Amino acid sequence: MRTTLDVRMDATMAALTAPGGMLPLGTVQRDGRDYPVIAAAPPSLPYYFAHYCQEHADKTFLVSGDERLTFAQVYAVATAVAQALVAAHGIARGDRVGIAMRNSPAWIVLYMGVVMAGGVATLLNGWWQAEELAAAIREVECALVFADAPRARRLAGVPAPVVAIDDTLPLAQALAAVTAAGQPDMPLPAVGAEDHATILFTSGSTGQSKGALCDHRSVIQGVFNYLAQALTMLGIAAQDGNAPTEQPSTLLTLPLFHVTAEVPVLLQSFAMGRKLVLMPKWDAGEAMRLIAQERISYFVGVPLMSFEILTHPDRADYDLSTVTDFAAGGAPRPVEHVRRIDAEMGGGAPLIGYGLTETNAVGTGNWRTNYLAKPNSAGRASPPLVDLAILDDAGAPVAQGARGEVAIRSICNFLGYWNRPEATAACMTADGYFRTGDIGYLDADGYLFIVDRKKDIIIRGGENISCQEVEAALYAHPAVAEAAVFGLPDARFDEVPGAVVQPRDGETLSEGELQAFLSDHIAAFKVPTRIWIADAPLPRLGTEKIDKVALRETYRALVAA
Repeated sequence: MRTTLDVRMDATMAALTAPGGMLPLGTVQRDGRDYPVIAAAPPSLPYYFAHYCQEHADKTFLVSGDERLTFAQVYAVATAVAQALVAAHGIARGDRVGIAMRNSPAWIVLYMGVVMAGGVATLLNGWWQAEELAAAIREVECALVFADAPRARRLAGVPAPVVAIDDTLPLAQALAAVTAAGQPDMPLPAVGAEDHATILFTSGSTGQSKGALCDHRSVIQGVFNYLAQALTMLGIAAQDGNAPTEQPSTLLTLPLFHVTAEVPVLLQSFAMGRKLVLMPKWDAGEAMRLIAQERISYFVGVPLMSFEILTHPDRADYDLSTVTDFAAGGAPRPVEHVRRIDAEMGGGAPLIGYGLTETNAVGTGNWRTNYLAKPNSAGRASPPLVDLAILDDAGAPVAQGARGEVAIRSICNFLGYWNRPEATAACMTADGYFRTGDIGYLDADGYLFIVDRKKDIIIRGGENISCQEVEAALYAHPAVAEAAVFGLPDARFDEVPGAVVQPRDGETLSEGELQAFLSDHIAAFKVPTRIWIADAPLPRLGTEKIDKVALRETYRALVAA
């Protein structure tokens, strides 16, 4: 049965997207199929930045330590970066430009400048080690890479020019060497909806990260689908006499190379005129200090973050009452955490979203009282653009309530994996659904429940880890004969990687030795927290594949004991 909140949300959304509404719908064709789009959205990110940076020109946009920057100031530097990329670096429409940096105003302005120059903002995972960074840069053939000092050191010898950025300096100084090479009268290209915009990297079940390519239309429509949700809840607040009176604001707690930080946090903030308060590194105590100081109205992070605030011994020392919502994504919240956030956070309501890199983070949402009623659900499909389905192995819809693979169809979906047509074809159905690799079902009210994972991945605190990638790194050790990697339950990160390894005949191995070896080749978050050394061959299925299900159950039981 539909809840009161569902009825109100649906009615408000219908009015918002109707002809004559603020966000009326239209249609567009892709691959011979009609998709709904929000017709009021600009065609591409350069137009989007120009419009909203002018509309909110004098409002504070970025807060980073003592530095406070308005929308107009940020846009002026981004324009200078774009002109320099064209004039001095020869960046042309479609060239991939990598960004390998921690969160900073410079990261944001470089992202803006790259797409304004017609380039493809290629978001490199800042936690990767040298081999991982080099592989991604080779994969998409970056024409240029911007990197902060720690990443620049890892990029020695990569097959692309690297421009080192000192992002510890104020924005204008950090990018002075870049912008000085520009020409103020340099014309910038007219970037269209179907031009390539971004590449983000995703760890699927097949090992090396793949570059998920999006055009400007898919990114912009993803942003506006999120904006439609925000305006819906704003409309309901106004109906109840609770319309906000201050500038919206949020902490930037997640790395910008993740789609959640990029689309619903960073990009949506332009349209909302929202203040972004940057946290280069997560710390719950610092987060509470900033919430109180900057009167933060919206909090979003992986589930671990809100839980660390909830359980922090100093929470009572800070005024967190300005936060209306404690949102999470990337992994499910334990049911008890949902209820405690509602009961103990002083008025901030829990909500959760489900989306993927390949969908520009668009998927489902579970809001406030609905989330309390169904705390183990990812929520309903997010209107107005998302078509959600549960499919069998052949790609046909299953009966309501039956389990199958979660699939998402919308104009917000990516175009495909860069130079990987087979991988792209494998994750798409003939009628345009992206197969997520998650197993779930829909209840009678259309709420999604995710119950398993089809892909061989671990989600550690919202960070996807390919088991095959970690196994490949283990097999690179000359003394390893067999290896299997799987998820272990963890109170802090929900799950962490574990592994069991059989040495080659005559060789000896230790857990510490293998962890040290892996740390030189893969990012720290991928290194198994526990490695067991087996003295016999690993169990196998009838297909001769290693029986990872049995191994996972065995070693999870050991951990539990």
